[in-house]
Amino acid sequence: MTDTQILIVALASVPTVVAVMMGILVNNSRFTDLRSHLDARFSDIDRRFSEIDRRFDNVDRRFDEMKDMWRSELHRVEEVLDARLKHLEER
Repeated sequence: MTDTQILIVALASVPTVVAVMMGILVNNSRFTDLRSHLDARFSDIDRRFSEIDRRFDNVDRRFDEMKDMWRSELHRVEEVLDARLKHLEER
């Protein structure tokens, strides 16, 4: 092959290489857009789960309060029953 033929082949492949490079760059920018969109959606989902966790923490706190209240009430009832039983035993 002569130098002219090599130059013609090289120049003929330049538009293909340029088109492929442009496609890669456009694809890369679209992937970046997709990534930022997904990050925004995931942050919204994380915020919602954080809100749900906060609500469940409040429910857990209320259950603990109810458990403590029931313990104190049952302890009081137990004391009353013990007092009545002692009173009956003394008769």
